[in-house]
Amino acid sequence: MIQETPASTVNNQYTAEDIHVLGGREAVRRRPGMYIGSTDQRGLQHLVYEIVYNSIDEAMAGCCTRIVVSIQKDNAIKVEDNGRGIPVETHPVTNKSALETVMTTLHAGAKFGGRTYQVSGGLHGVGASVVNALSSWLRVNVRRDGKIYQQEYRQGIPQNEVTEVGQASDTGTTTIFCADEEIFNGARYDFNALSERLREMAYLNKGLEICLKDETRDSEGTFYFEGGITSFVRHLNRNRVVRHRQPIYISKTVNSTIVEVALQYNDGFTESIFSFANCVNTPDGGSHLTGFRTALTRVLNDYAHKNKFLKEDEPNLTGEDVREGLTAVISVKLTEPQFEGQTKAKLGNPEVKGVVESVVGEGLALYLEEHPDDLKRIIEKCILAAKAREAARKARELIVKKSGLFSGTLPGKLADCSEKEPSLCELYLVEGDSAGGSAKQGRNRRFQAILPLRGKILNVEKAPSDKMLSHEEVRTIITALGAGIDSEFDLSRLRYHRVILMTDADVDGSHIRTLLLTFFFRHMVELINHGYLFIAQPPLYRIKAPKLEQWVYSEQEKTEELHKLKGTRNVELQRYKGLGEMSAEQLWETTMNPDTRTLLTVNIEDAPKADHIFRTLMGDEVPPRKAFIQAHARSVKNLDI
Repeated sequence: MIQETPASTVNNQYTAEDIHVLGGREAVRRRPGMYIGSTDQRGLQHLVYEIVYNSIDEAMAGCCTRIVVSIQKDNAIKVEDNGRGIPVETHPVTNKSALETVMTTLHAGAKFGGRTYQVSGGLHGVGASVVNALSSWLRVNVRRDGKIYQQEYRQGIPQNEVTEVGQASDTGTTTIFCADEEIFNGARYDFNALSERLREMAYLNKGLEICLKDETRDSEGTFYFEGGITSFVRHLNRNRVVRHRQPIYISKTVNSTIVEVALQYNDGFTESIFSFANCVNTPDGGSHLTGFRTALTRVLNDYAHKNKFLKEDEPNLTGEDVREGLTAVISVKLTEPQFEGQTKAKLGNPEVKGVVESVVGEGLALYLEEHPDDLKRIIEKCILAAKAREAARKARELIVKKSGLFSGTLPGKLADCSEKEPSLCELYLVEGDSAGGSAKQGRNRRFQAILPLRGKILNVEKAPSDKMLSHEEVRTIITALGAGIDSEFDLSRLRYHRVILMTDADVDGSHIRTLLLTFFFRHMVELINHGYLFIAQPPLYRIKAPKLEQWVYSEQEKTEELHKLKGTRNVELQRYKGLGEMSAEQLWETTMNPDTRTLLTVNIEDAPKADHIFRTLMGDEVPPRKAFIQAHARSVKNLDI
């Protein structure tokens, strides 16, 4: 909301002195989110990736074979590579050493001339300087020309000149930094999340060894894949029944653009396609993904007709048909990538579409000619998907006609809000009629809508679309949101820009939340990608003492608060397992009041890992689910038995 400032408080004098110019370092520290997305754990870990990207650039240039990342006991990060080492001689423009220029000047680096790096990732040449500016201290050691050079910084400011500190028997760069607590407010690194991202980078650069060490928990992992993205596809399909034993691998360089694609079909019903540009994940796809999809659909249709799997008068397979049960990784490495947005979610280079389409079309056609058995299994899978799609379409039309789905008529049990601007509206999906009643009474009717859900919704991971659409609670959610599902999902029609899952703090509540997350991940993923899906955090306990009533939201917080009340008489502790146990006023105060509530934003940090977890936990295969539960049983907290 934009509020008008009263005229009496405005200085009518507007001069050149009112124009503030922030230097590079000051701009980064004042607005860190513009450069790294956020200042929470995700932003903190982005600092690691930016330094690692510089080492990856050396690997893509053929000059680095090993990278070691260490989380040190003081929460500092150490990244060491065996690349060429950052140059230390005086830069002709800045008159500072090249090392200091790279570490302190935005958009300074070897990524722009095209001579040192044909391809590169990172933050458009600002990665190292951004990390430096956001660190309380940083030290760089460069091994080059038989010597070791060093420079130290405090919040991005050099503390000394580049100094020779020893002799070196190899080359490379070692960067050690400690993120500034003033900016990141106590955030800590997640070893598992870092592992997944570094594993991904190793897959995308076959023959590169990446090691991650965590001194705080004595953990270590090393990633090295001779098979590159072929190994990546095998890893993604490890718990699935595949249609052909070997992934199809296609690779070619066209005018300095390197295209690599690996794909393999499985017996599942959803597509799992992951795209990368210069080793940077592009979750929103872009021109490389479009080129891949176009080639795949064209080639499979050509061969389906050529080999009489489809008759001349039968319609072509659709893109949806040929991608059902497909796992694929698309990696392009190009000289001048054009990403849409600072977060690089989508590749924009228009010429890449034609390059990828040509490479994939040619490579896939050659493979299918040489592997007729694989061709048969793949085409049969696609034709089966087409028949199922047509049957589902007819069933869907019947269901839509009978139920009025997408008619614009809101479900009767929805307690809507009076506000009509979606950006100001929020919808609570509430477990149970009892909690739904309390939520309806306690809410702010102007902008908060309530939709009570009866029981557990359908597990959509194992259900075909016609069965999903015939499920009453699923239809109710789709109708209330108003934006459709799957390929028909239209964000512009979404009625609420905050969709909040509010379930009980027990096992059943966790299960219902997981079922809802599965539904949104599989059929309304744009809701998650745009930050519109949230999880409410109701309190676990109420602590009551003379002149004190306090709500606590975790076991640790409960222990801390009870410790403070030692010696106090008449202390009452009440455990809340269900939302229905709270009155309307209590539910508002603890969970729904924007001034006091805590909401968790649902986001997809690692799409391949999220896809694997949903398949494992909610799919048909029992052994992988059993193994997952056994592996993570010790990390479960607050389990109600």
